Amino acid sequence: MNETYHVGSYWGPRKETPEACALRLGVFLTGLRDVDPSFTQWFQTGRSRKAALTRPIGLEPAELERLVRRGKDRVVEEIGFRVDGWNGVEDDHDASGFLVTCGSHAARVSNACAVTLPSRGPNANRVVTAQVLAGLLRAAAVAWEPVWGIATSQAHRKLLDERGVRGAPRLGWVTYLEGHRGVVPPLPAPVRIENVEGRGALITLTPERFTVANPEHMALAERVGELLAGAGLMQPVSP
Repeated sequence: MNETYHVGSYWGPRKETPEACALRLGVFLTGLRDVDPSFTQWFQTGRSRKAALTRPIGLEPAELERLVRRGKDRVVEEIGFRVDGWNGVEDDHDASGFLVTCGSHAARVSNACAVTLPSRGPNANRVVTAQVLAGLLRAAAVAWEPVWGIATSQAHRKLLDERGVRGAPRLGWVTYLEGHRGVVPPLPAPVRIENVEGRGALITLTPERFTVANPEHMALAERVGELLAGAGLMQPVSP
């Protein structure tokens, strides 16, 4: 695998209590269990691998709330809470992790749910697929109700950030767009559009692994991006 891949979901300022963030975190982690076997167990990060493996993340509401509260910013209240986890895989190249910022109502700190993906190994071969990435974005959409989300390679994301408008959604291999942004127009084959429980839409450009080295993939992404922009779906997120 020449390109590494990343999943992220984003939403604007949203003041939420630790209890509300913990509830969302529980929904997210429960949803991940249905996406791939490597997402069934998570651990709090620690100073060492051995220390982290003694700190599993349970799904009990009280435990999740304690975890969220420990992630509260001690200086600026508006920044909200940060929670991260690691799936305990021995080979770092084949491991996954997540980092969530929730409850932030500061204009300068966005709320986000990011998942780091394995770069090589058995998990990577299975996880870096359109189906699994769509499942990750679906789980994030149901739990966190983001405005948009993206799953794509780091190389592609870098190109998008260099050319894109600050604060606007990016179109990746798989993209989630909140339903309130508008209706997704008809898109060319092989693009797939899926509804996410009435919340929004998942758009998968191609069932095969998307890469910036493939000119057909890049041309398809350019065309689909133009169609979505023309439908008013790629405007910057309102604060």
